[in-house]
Amino acid sequence: MSLTLTRTDLIRSANFIAGQWQPGPAGALLPVTDPATGAVVTQVPDSGAAEARAALDAAHAAFPAWRKVPAKQRAAVIKRWNDLVLAHADDLGRLISLEQGKPLVEGKGEVAYAASYIEWFAEEATRMNGEVIPAPVPGRRMFALKEPVGVVAAITPWNFPAAMIARKIAPALAAGCTVVCKPAEDTPLTSLALVLLAHEAGVPPGVLNIVTASREKTPEVVDVWLDDSRVRKITFTGSTPVGKHLARRSADTLKKLSLELGGNAPFIVFEDADIGAAVEGFMAAKFRNGGQTCVCPNRVFVHAQVHDAFATQLAARVGALKVGPASDPASQIGPMINDRAVEKIERHVQDAIAKGAKVLTGGQRLTALGATYYAPTVLTRADATMACACEETFGPVAPLTVFTDEAEVIAAANDTPFGLAAYFYSQDVRRIWRVADALETGIVGINEGALAAEAAPFGGVKESGYGREGSTHGLEDYLHTKYVCQGGLD
Repeated sequence: MSLTLTRTDLIRSANFIAGQWQPGPAGALLPVTDPATGAVVTQVPDSGAAEARAALDAAHAAFPAWRKVPAKQRAAVIKRWNDLVLAHADDLGRLISLEQGKPLVEGKGEVAYAASYIEWFAEEATRMNGEVIPAPVPGRRMFALKEPVGVVAAITPWNFPAAMIARKIAPALAAGCTVVCKPAEDTPLTSLALVLLAHEAGVPPGVLNIVTASREKTPEVVDVWLDDSRVRKITFTGSTPVGKHLARRSADTLKKLSLELGGNAPFIVFEDADIGAAVEGFMAAKFRNGGQTCVCPNRVFVHAQVHDAFATQLAARVGALKVGPASDPASQIGPMINDRAVEKIERHVQDAIAKGAKVLTGGQRLTALGATYYAPTVLTRADATMACACEETFGPVAPLTVFTDEAEVIAAANDTPFGLAAYFYSQDVRRIWRVADALETGIVGINEGALAAEAAPFGGVKESGYGREGSTHGLEDYLHTKYVCQGGLD
């Protein structure tokens, strides 16, 4: 099966600044490769401070006019963007699979997921309602009004190159903000294609700008935006160390921040769980995008009474997964994003084995397929001393740990600096509410492995960040509240 696009001009090789496709520094190019084969798809600019500043100048100049566009008109533009994304869903899905590696069915699914955020925030644009506050004295009127924060800098990750940019840019545009964006160095092409479609939908020049950069040049680009007081908000999805850097560097200009950072999600199977449903829920939660998602279960706690049954069923399901490139329609697990990702997965598995873990299935690279493939893996006898319990593996590895007591497993689940997502399976209603209340995460899945939805607030607590994406709360993160008081009316 070919991953060739019908509309080949969706593959862009330039920055988009002030409504124009512009080259980067002379001779500075960043190759974008297919992780399945290592073949170069195209090259994009390896931008620096000059391009970052030009994008910011354009966004700052465009903000006064865009914020004054009536919400209904902004909504119409964003809806046209949604329509264009859906109209090009097949090509965008191929592009995601080509540069990110996920199976084509998942690439196309991500396009629909991204579009759901664009549509949602197009509708939310007309609902930025303020408040009329009862006045404490005669002759006074008091109001709380919602206004856009200003220029937004969006920094997006590689694992969901369409969905992550959509759920940052769509609410920013809906609120009346303008945007500068820096996509991940591994997967810039999907973001560039979405920006092209936004331009075709009628987003005015300067309102949405995007620059690409390598891992080495990214700090140079982002620091321009961090240090400039014209940028009023940073929205970032990525690692906790980078999120902390952004927070520290933003402090001098007191920017608003939305940070969706690392996770270390627990998945708990209690003794009264429906084991078949728990296995299916785990498959959905863990192996989407080959385990390369921030809400993937990273630690699996299974009650001693049902451990063997769960492990046996899970190993059978995982061992049957078809691994291969997105160009193979049968593929269920694609390549990992790059060599560094595979090396981390291999290190975690070998560390676990050295400390007593047993491999039920997988546990090795699939070198016959290529350098970036790793077999979906189930481990038993995992414990808290292993690297896979302390670090986010970000790959198709399921380490199972036995527990016997509810309080014990809740303490273990919460014993991490992270707090993004958690999952558990139980049929005891009283236990369900006890455990949901006790888990220290921003998202909890109860007898459910697929959690994300555009109408739901997505985000974490503790070192998994702050702010929410999606839902009405997602729009609030791009607004501030202005209190207006008028007197002398009596």
